[in-house]
Amino acid sequence: MSAPRGERDRPRAADVIADGVRGAGPAEIPGRLCGVAVTLLPVVGASVSLRSDGMPVQLSASSEKAAHLSEVQATLGDGPCMYAAEIGAPVLASDLVAGRDARRWPVFAREATAAGVRAVYSLPLGNEAVCVGTLDLYRDTPGELSLRDLRTAQLVASVMTTALMALPRGEENGPGGEESWLSGLATDHDEIYQAVGMMMVQLGVGSDEALARLRAHAFVHDRTALEVAHDVVSHRWRFIPD
Repeated sequence: MSAPRGERDRPRAADVIADGVRGAGPAEIPGRLCGVAVTLLPVVGASVSLRSDGMPVQLSASSEKAAHLSEVQATLGDGPCMYAAEIGAPVLASDLVAGRDARRWPVFAREATAAGVRAVYSLPLGNEAVCVGTLDLYRDTPGELSLRDLRTAQLVASVMTTALMALPRGEENGPGGEESWLSGLATDHDEIYQAVGMMMVQLGVGSDEALARLRAHAFVHDRTALEVAHDVVSHRWRFIPD
């Protein structure tokens, strides 16, 4: 008896993944796999974000559009990426134009459709015990992933997880464990945590409130959380207590 179609397609996907990462250094692999996802799947972009202290930290993206939508979710603190990391299961938002997903995440859906994206599929990275981040796939037309495409996306996510966990940790990361190590991978986002610390002092609030204020300020001024954090750290903007 022949294998199911999805199983017959898997060797091709595995070959494309192997070709895509061949010769790449460990830190290059996540970016290469984002490109592989776009090659294998009916999507126009892909990004990978790490989960750090409740906030997705972008590690790599296949395009500026994918990077932008990853930052939008981080700024809003809402969207398929956030929910997939929270529940540790795939979140397939197949219609951000008029479907229930548009009503579920109305602000993110508006930003996504303005950028030309009509569907987002977020897959958790990790295992049953811990979610270390998400692989986010962006499509320019509404629609569900076929079973074949979902299996392929899960294969890419599995390889992405293995690649992340295989990255050298280095003794300088100290005893903080996996979460500390993963946080250190995306050094561009260290400014967010520096800014949150400065805001805690400026406003006399806890870290959760400081992060919420940072996100709110970014949203109101149509900026990303990372852009506002840069202004705070460089002393171009100071938050004043109410």
